[in-house]
Amino acid sequence: RLMPELPKFDDEDLKSYGDEEEESALSPPAALMSVLATQELLLENILECIPVGEFAVIQPLSDEFCLVLGYLLTWKLTLAFFKAASSQLRVLYSQHLRRTKSLNKLLYHLFRLMPENPVVSGPTSELPNKDTKTFFTEELHLDVK
Repeated sequence: RLMPELPKFDDEDLKSYGDEEEESALSPPAALMSVLATQELLLENILECIPVGEFAVIQPLSDEFCLVLGYLLTWKLTLAFFKAASSQLRVLYSQHLRRTKSLNKLLYHLFRLMPENPVVSGPTSELPNKDTKTFFTEELHLDVK
């Protein structure tokens, strides 16, 4: 609920980012970027031995699972922040993410975490006349206790 409100503060300062020779960049909230940078380092240590194209098996409720979940939820917050920002601010924020290589790291991590078979497991009686459900066609419901 807070993330959509934050870009309004950067809109006020947007005029100071005029047409300069060098491409301007503006960091999303520093606290969010700090958490993201820490999680990137930890995730790189976990996934460093897994080449892109192969996938990592992360056991539910393990320390690694919690770290991966936190990393992905941080990106979800970042995307909520981007969604609320104006197109001009999105350009500046994306430049910052490119410079810090956060977008590259996200893709490397996603391609290492993506399951080989993205089919959602569940009762087969639900699927007689429907298309196969995958992680990409179904909404994720997190039941955090």
